[in-house]
Amino acid sequence: MARIELWNGDICDLEVDAIVAPANPSLWMATGVGAAIKHAGGDVVEFGAVRQAPVALGEAIVTGAGQLAARVVIHAVSVDRDRRTSAPVIEAAARAAMRRARELGLTSIAFPALGTGVGGFPLDESAMVTVRAVREELAASPTIDTVIFALRGAAAYHAFAVALGRTAPAAGPARRPGGS
Repeated sequence: MARIELWNGDICDLEVDAIVAPANPSLWMATGVGAAIKHAGGDVVEFGAVRQAPVALGEAIVTGAGQLAARVVIHAVSVDRDRRTSAPVIEAAARAAMRRARELGLTSIAFPALGTGVGGFPLDESAMVTVRAVREELAASPTIDTVIFALRGAAAYHAFAVALGRTAPAAGPARRPGGS
């Protein structure tokens, strides 16, 4: 059975098979988590993504990870060109990311809070939608043994802890999840 972990820290630091980058249909990585991934992984990550654009809302594509510790980046199109999103789009993007991981036979994947930054979607609702989609997709993903929700700050950590049915501890320093 796969384990689901919460981590308060930078998704770019995780040593996992894949990290998920929130994306828009053009796949440019200019803002939010996408910009942080581009900064840490290098321009090669963005160039690999843009070559595959445009991508429909709710879909996902895969690129190399450049200088990141992860093997690949899964770009999940979770906001439209005007930086808007909805629960169905976030759910579809999370499911598409899990499908890409499954197709590649990956064992570990890390997700940020999709749609909550530049998309402005409510954190609590994004957490509920994403956690439900990931849990359902895990049933069809026998190779995936670890999912990490990589979150920044107490509010995001708490929202995902609630969505997972866990009691959130007081926010403390970032910690590395056990084994990946």
